[in-house]
Amino acid sequence: MTGPQDDAHRDIAVVAFAQTGHRRSSQELSEVEMLMPVLHEVLARTGLRTADIGFTCSGSSDYLAGRAFSFTLALDGVGAWPPIAESHVETDGAWALYEAWTKLVSGAADTALVYAWGKSSPGSVRDVLTRQLDPYYLAPLWPDSVALAALQAQALIDAGHTDEPALAAVAARSREAAAANPHAQLRAPVPHGEYVVRPLRTGDCPPVSDGAAAVILAAGERARELCERPAWIRGIDHRIEAHALGVRDLTDSPSTRLAAERAGAFGRPVDTAELHAPFTSQEVILRRALRLGDDVRVNPSGGALAAHPLMAAGLVRIGEAAARIHRGASGRALAHATSGPCLQQNLVAVLEGEPR
Repeated sequence: MTGPQDDAHRDIAVVAFAQTGHRRSSQELSEVEMLMPVLHEVLARTGLRTADIGFTCSGSSDYLAGRAFSFTLALDGVGAWPPIAESHVETDGAWALYEAWTKLVSGAADTALVYAWGKSSPGSVRDVLTRQLDPYYLAPLWPDSVALAALQAQALIDAGHTDEPALAAVAARSREAAAANPHAQLRAPVPHGEYVVRPLRTGDCPPVSDGAAAVILAAGERARELCERPAWIRGIDHRIEAHALGVRDLTDSPSTRLAAERAGAFGRPVDTAELHAPFTSQEVILRRALRLGDDVRVNPSGGALAAHPLMAAGLVRIGEAAARIHRGASGRALAHATSGPCLQQNLVAVLEGEPR
């Protein structure tokens, strides 16, 4: 794990971001068909070609795809010949970005392409995600992802940290913000709906989404050549909770707090936070762990409640935060990604633009 950069580190920035319009797919698109437009768009934003990229890293899940080594098919969309320096992580693309960042910090490359995708609509996401659970104690009980999130939400309510009307307000604000985001899946007011698993209603849960995202990283002066206002990664770190839910305090996220501390998030205030909170109750937990006040704009893109492409949603949070810096809407932003049940694994990045 690595915290805020010191003088020995190279300055690394996000210089471009692109994503699909996220949706519950009505047609079968292959990984290549989903990724090609996004990869072309993100490269076009910088004027780079595939041959100009020093390192490529992707994030996806074989469980979602239903076959082993599914990421190899997606390489057709990148162009893997002549041979390229390439890697892959079996998790959200935010962790692929972390790997690419370490590659650039080490000096092994000057540019990196990071991409991720997920197709959730063909199967039952709630059942697939049970494969993340402890195989001895939890998996035999077959609790799905919504049931576990409901357990966490109820613990939060019982502790007095929130209530159902407050959760409904989180959902309404997120989807109202998404109205201005052309890539969001839910861009209109959504009724809070009936209970899915008490106390979570339909509006407290993320939509089933298919989608992809990509970013380009660059080091030092190369970043300034490729982007008018680079989003410099001032710190990035990721941490993990205990695997067994029974030994955790589900109302808190110490791993998020530690990752944020290591990334330098508490040194100076941020004006924007893109939080990967698929359930409304998880935003409450993350706000407390990250010490975000009312003056911080949280999820101006709509967040994961408006579109939740598994394996890409965390990378989207980093991309959305960087895009706001690119266009001058933010000066210093925090981006968060999570993976696993009940905020088990958490990554925090702090991005900053140079003064105009």
